[in-house]
Amino acid sequence: MKYPIYLLLLTLFSCGSQSPEEMKGYLNGYWEIEKVKLPDGSEKSFTISTTVDYFEVKGDSGVRKKVSPQLDGTFLTFEQNELFEVIIRNDSLILQYKTPYDQWEETVIKATETEFVVLNKDLKEYHYKPYRLTE
Repeated sequence: MKYPIYLLLLTLFSCGSQSPEEMKGYLNGYWEIEKVKLPDGSEKSFTISTTVDYFEVKGDSGVRKKVSPQLDGTFLTFEQNELFEVIIRNDSLILQYKTPYDQWEETVIKATETEFVVLNKDLKEYHYKPYRLTE
């Protein structure tokens, strides 16, 4: 009896979902964290942030840099860059990070012109929006 429920859930989540290759095309750019959804269902909103994440993907690899927007429209770049590999596994887009200090993976849930969502190993969903300079 449980089999039809799993089939229904799989169908609901797969209908209209983006392909990993399609999502990959939207990763490049400056992304500002908007909120984090925690595993218990609660959310933490970020109304003001002093840093922005810059993603640059070339082929099957990329880099994420923390940058700080300046009033003149430029960015200060922090020294620590996070290199990652872009992997497609089980029809999911995975960002596999490796630094001298740690390694981890994030699964891209959604990536469009207006939204970028990743899920980490702690089941936290990070929701980003494109960074826009406010005046």
